[in-house]
Amino acid sequence: MLLQKDFNPSLNTVTAYGDSHLEINQVRFETAICFGPEGPIRELELRTVADIDAAVLKALVGLDAGAQDPLAFLDETLPARPDDAPEVVIIGTGTRQTFLPPDVIRPLLQLGIGVETMTTQAAARTYNILMSEERHVLALLLPGEPHA
Repeated sequence: MLLQKDFNPSLNTVTAYGDSHLEINQVRFETAICFGPEGPIRELELRTVADIDAAVLKALVGLDAGAQDPLAFLDETLPARPDDAPEVVIIGTGTRQTFLPPDVIRPLLQLGIGVETMTTQAAARTYNILMSEERHVLALLLPGEPHA
């Protein structure tokens, strides 16, 4: 389905999607991808929602994934939020909406970064709207499964 007829080539825009692919700026992707309005489109080695864990999300928003003290949760201080951290991370979970476990999204929520999960098609549309409103959004989109 054609999603965006006109697009600004300086911004990453979802221009089309299907059940097993996405197009960003008219370039086709059949793998999981992560991108914001500006910067590179990163292809990820994620196949299913089960492959998304807290470490993946923290790395995508630029949180230090270094060694963590297992008792750090007892401290009152939270890790510093990166200056360029998104306001919200939109996660497209394929052709079916699948919620992530609370422990996976908790590190982002604690920093005030919103996390929304929805079908990839809904996520693509939502991303384009937020991006057009000049919001600092990050999209992590999993393709759906190809039809047999």
